[in-house]
Amino acid sequence: MAKIIAVHSFRGGTGKSNLAANMAVVMAKEGMRVGIVDTDIQSPGIHILFGLDGDQVKYSLNDFLWGKCDIEDTVYNVYPEKESQEPGRVYLIPSSLKACDIARVLQYGYDVHLLREGFLAVINSLPLECLIIDTHPGLNEETLLSIAVSDVLLIVLRPDRQDYQGTGVTVEVSRQLEVPEMLMVVNKVPDFYNTAEIIDKVGKAYYCKVAAVIPHSDDMMALASSGIFVDQRPEHPVSFAMSEIVKKVRHI
Repeated sequence: MAKIIAVHSFRGGTGKSNLAANMAVVMAKEGMRVGIVDTDIQSPGIHILFGLDGDQVKYSLNDFLWGKCDIEDTVYNVYPEKESQEPGRVYLIPSSLKACDIARVLQYGYDVHLLREGFLAVINSLPLECLIIDTHPGLNEETLLSIAVSDVLLIVLRPDRQDYQGTGVTVEVSRQLEVPEMLMVVNKVPDFYNTAEIIDKVGKAYYCKVAAVIPHSDDMMALASSGIFVDQRPEHPVSFAMSEIVKKVRHI
């Protein structure tokens, strides 16, 4: 049975989508068949990391949720190149970047319970070994469902007081939903911070294991979401941290 991993943060700007995309590529490099669902329907963007142009997207997650197509119609093979003989694959289900579709979601919403059906259907049809859900920041009905169906919840936060406070709410709600495994990822950490102290502080604050402390990187900033960092800079400390997260998740 495929493992479902939800990647979530209480606030935007934590690097959640970058983490989800890079984890998927690390897994694919290890020979796994991985799916990513961009459920951040109000502000989608993970397709940009994989170089998937909006004009290439005939059907998106929005279309499935509005009954216009089957979930399989929304799947795009984004890594590696289709001609590659490597066994690992990353399949992306993007959300629509069209302004009219985003406005429709904001005004009318969608049947959130279809999400779970879609998750299970795409796992079986591809078939997948892992499904990564890139959630919408904060807490809403979609987020709660994504958290509830996950086997592993990765909560991403920065070393910021607002992040610490909001993350506490997320952790409490996740425990009420009885998520089997929950791990913290502290991202964009300046070099002058003490990693051991951060791990200790976060672990004691939330009674939760820390999967990794990812350093702030000007190299990551310079890439500016124009590609997958672990693919372009595999020997970088950030890439090592991403690989460490995957290792911990796979051994759960």
